[in-house]
This record gives sequence, structure tokens and C-alpha cells, in this order.
Amino acid sequence: MDFSDTPDFDAHEDVRVFEFDALGARAIIAVHSTYRGPAAGGCRVWRYPLLAPALTDALRLSRGMSYKNALAELPFGGGKSVIIPPAGDFDRRALFTAFGRAVESLDGRYITAEDVGSSVADMQIVATQTRHVGGLPARDGQAGGDPSPWTALGVFLSIQAAMKWRLGRPLDGATVTVQGAGAVGADLCRRLIEAGAEVTLADVDAPRALAVAERTGTYVADPRDIHRLAADVFAPCALGAGLNAMTLGEIGPAIICGAANNQLANSAIGEALGRRGKLYCPDYVVNAGGIIAVHGEGAGDPVAQVEEQVAAIPGRLIGILKTAERSGLAPAAVADRMARDRIGRGRPGKGGARAERKIAVLTESGATR
Repeated sequence: MDFSDTPDFDAHEDVRVFEFDALGARAIIAVHSTYRGPAAGGCRVWRYPLLAPALTDALRLSRGMSYKNALAELPFGGGKSVIIPPAGDFDRRALFTAFGRAVESLDGRYITAEDVGSSVADMQIVATQTRHVGGLPARDGQAGGDPSPWTALGVFLSIQAAMKWRLGRPLDGATVTVQGAGAVGADLCRRLIEAGAEVTLADVDAPRALAVAERTGTYVADPRDIHRLAADVFAPCALGAGLNAMTLGEIGPAIICGAANNQLANSAIGEALGRRGKLYCPDYVVNAGGIIAVHGEGAGDPVAQVEEQVAAIPGRLIGILKTAERSGLAPAAVADRMARDRIGRGRPGKGGARAERKIAVLTESGATR
């Protein structure tokens, strides 16, 4: 199966679809680049209606991981996996056991971890089949476990930096709208409230939003309106492509800084936001805390070292904003250029030096279709 004419295919080195026939499930592993090292990126579990949107997600997310890891100065390339589970209840252990075998089949070229829909417990199951997995329970004093608090920390510090850069004010007394009450969004709300911000939260899962609001002290809004509300900062922490042609003219806050991956539907949206006076903080710059923690886990780094590395995220963000201001380019365009240079792809569509480009559909037994 050839995915190279898929719009989001970007000289990906390896794209594989695994069909777990006995489970009625599928998985996609997309390796965008191994120019800097093994491709690292989490495993998203989502009930995609068709294979095509799952493939689009895997391609876009894996490219984003290449950029994220490069700008975070990690010795990782970029990859991502998505699992389409069967309808209804399913055997989670069997599914993640099969997925672990799929990860192992890439011989270390891809390292997985948690993402939307997967957990530490799931990664422990994956680890029974492969050693190429992060986000496992932490050992005393060392990095490990759920990386989402580290992602939230990096976004929180970036919001602080963006507030000072654009508005010249601290977070105390600021207003922030948060889209998404998942693990990262919830932790971000807690940090913002503790810093003295007034926070309004929305999620398509209303009971989840209410539960987070009760714990953290946020207000709750309709998810259809959260991006429109007047505030200092809008923090997208749900799924991607929320900044698009339909929402472009509706964004209320002056600053957009959140944890969601692939927030821009396309590169033109980043430029259009700038023309409208909105400061967009490139998502893969500010949300790198989780993958920094996964690297620290694999390296056996102490927690204090991971904290130090995550604390460097806002400095990188401000460097990009300064370059954007000098050059007249959008911050997203500046970040993209920097990232592509660091993975040996100075021009879009050109593969890195190690590109192998294997594209295959495999059954659980390993047979290629």
C-alpha cells in the first residue's frame, strides 16, 4: 500500500498499518525521521471512523514529533502511533500486547509512550513485548511515569513567558481559557489557578470538565464557545487542527499557547493569526515537557535534571518570538524552518540522510499485504 500521495505525507521514512485481525483492531506506526536518533512519540488510542483520518493523524503527529524533538535538542527523531480499537468493550491487555509486538517489529527505530487514550498501565503491557517504550513507572529519584504533568509544566512556564513578552504582566490576575480537561489540561488548570490566574475550562465531555473545575476552582464554559471568550490567553489542550479557517476570525485572546499537537490546520493559519494581531506560540515548542521526561527516563536522569530541561522551554520560545519579530515571519514559520534544518530537511518534501521509506500493511502474524 502506497501512502506517498496522501496530502500529509512528508518524506516519511516508514509507515506501517498493523491489522490485529483476531481483535478487530488496527494500529498505524509512522516514522517521520530518524535523522537525530530513534523516532520517539506516543501512542494515541482513538475511535477513528475510517483508516484515512487515522493515517492523517499519524503522519501529522509524527512530523510534529520530529520538529518537537529537534527544537528540544533531544537525540530523537520523530514518530507516532495510533490505535483504532474495536467497537464496544475490548480486551485491553490483548490489544496492547499485540501493539507491543508491532513496536518490536521496527527493531528500535520507534520508541512509544503514552498519549491520548493510553496510560502507564498500557505501556507496562507494551513493555512485556519490547524494550522500546517509555512512560513506565518511575524509580526512586529518577524520571519516569506519566509524562503529562511535565507537558503541563512546560506549557505553564511558556504562558508565563508569553504574558510577559506580549502584555508585560505576570500570570497573577490574568484570564486564561483552557480547551480540554484531559490529563494535561487539568494539570495546567491547577498550575494556573495556583499562580493567581482566573481560568475558564471547556471540554466536550461535560462531566469531566465539571470534575476538574470542582478540583481546581475553574469556571466552566461551552466547548463551542471557549475559543471566542475574552481573555488574555487561550490554551488549546484537546485535539489538533482547532485553529482553522472557521475559527480564525473568532479567537478572542491575544495569546494562544497550549498543549494540543498540530493546533494549526495548515501553515497559512499561523501567518493569518499574526496579521490579526494574535501571538501564536508554536505547539511543539511549548509542549515538549513530556518527551523531555521520556528521554530522561531512558537515560536514567534524576528528576531535578528533567525539571531543569523543561524550565529551558520558555527561553527557546522567546528566542523564536524574537527572531519572528526581527524577520517579519510568523513564529510558526520560524520554528518550522529551525526544525527542518535540524533534521536535515531544509526544503519541504526532502528526506533526511537516513530515509528508508518502508510502507507496508501487516497482519498480526507479520504477513505483508
